[in-house]
Amino acid sequence: MMQFRVILFFPTILFLLTDLFSQEISSYKFSFGPAKEVPGYIKVNASDKYSARTGYGFDFGTIPFAIDRGGKKPLTSGFCTGDKPFFFSVSLPAGNYNIKIITGDLKEASSTTVRAESRRLIFENIITGPGKTEVMTATINIRTPKIGDTGEEVVRKPREMNKLNWDEKLTFEFTGKRPCICALEITRTIDAVTVFLAGNSTVVDQDDDPWASWGQMFPRFLTQGVVVANHAESGLSLGSFLSSNRFKQVMNTMKSGDYLFIEFGHNDQKENGPDDGAFKSYSERLILFVNEFRKKGGIPVIVSPANRRSFGEDGKLINSLGDYPGAAKKVTEELKVPFIDLNAMTKTMYEAMGPENSKKLFVIYPANTFPGQKEALNDNTHFNSYGAYQLAKCIIEGIKENKLDLKNFLVKDIPSFNPAKPDPFESFSLPLSPRSPVDK
Repeated sequence: MMQFRVILFFPTILFLLTDLFSQEISSYKFSFGPAKEVPGYIKVNASDKYSARTGYGFDFGTIPFAIDRGGKKPLTSGFCTGDKPFFFSVSLPAGNYNIKIITGDLKEASSTTVRAESRRLIFENIITGPGKTEVMTATINIRTPKIGDTGEEVVRKPREMNKLNWDEKLTFEFTGKRPCICALEITRTIDAVTVFLAGNSTVVDQDDDPWASWGQMFPRFLTQGVVVANHAESGLSLGSFLSSNRFKQVMNTMKSGDYLFIEFGHNDQKENGPDDGAFKSYSERLILFVNEFRKKGGIPVIVSPANRRSFGEDGKLINSLGDYPGAAKKVTEELKVPFIDLNAMTKTMYEAMGPENSKKLFVIYPANTFPGQKEALNDNTHFNSYGAYQLAKCIIEGIKENKLDLKNFLVKDIPSFNPAKPDPFESFSLPLSPRSPVDK
């Protein structure tokens, strides 16, 4: 197939666009200081809005401001920051990308949290002192609905049409008490180990606060060289994950040595056909996922479904998921698959916190907690950021217990996590996303 390049000359940059059929590695370097050009970098002004013409810019109406400190090193002598979170997007084809972000200020302290795409937590509260900078690296996955060259697409739900996970650009959300972004580098990579996530709303990249999932907290605990490709979606069962072509897209994209974490059960138990049930269609589809992924050299991991918050009068958790956690465990034993018993860990966590304190894990808020929130939120299934973060730590602990090679890509100094002793709620803090229709 013919490939071509178009070279566009702008006053301050040489910008290379490659057509969608090209398989070449995409590489971009952006500098955000207002005063000086940096050789080899695209200079971004605070007023540069994202457009299809340039293929980069600040997005969703957010406008930061730029500060120059006049330092000797042009790349770190200035930066973009803001009193409110701001977004920066770059048009890119689907794939995995290594990123490097330089943050800091020559005169004042900075505090930066970075999310990508649909609120995936990448870097959390990175603090630099006055005169110091920090280099942050990670690997990020972006995707589109197209399934290779098959002519097929993932069948998306209407609510997914505006999801940042599905567009043809990589979007960063810079937030925190004082985010100072000096530079951003993006390079296509084909060598990263990919961790595919297949699941439902307890795994999906939730778009809006106060909802969150362990799947979107998971990347924060991983180093560059491994990437999370979260294909989970709200309302899905194993069957609808198959019928919507999501498993087909995973299989089309995966390579030997990649992982597939599978967590289902909440919606599977709602299926009441003659061939449905925990030890029928649910188990059969789990076996299908495992066997097909293994055929191509992948490493499947089964995760038992997280508990709903459902207490009895004795203060003990009531099993609201029936035989599904047990069926998941049975499949792992039969096929000798790594197993993370999130069901057991969440039971331990909820009971340790008790009926009242465990509400802090979930989207349970009285009316008027958020502007415009006229009705109380009383969701005992879905997690807020604090709850999702604790579940992600359960997943990390499961990786260690199973002695998966993935443990070599965990960030340093992650302490052991005991679900009976979750992080204190009062010490946890993540800024809300400005795209959310609900502001705390």
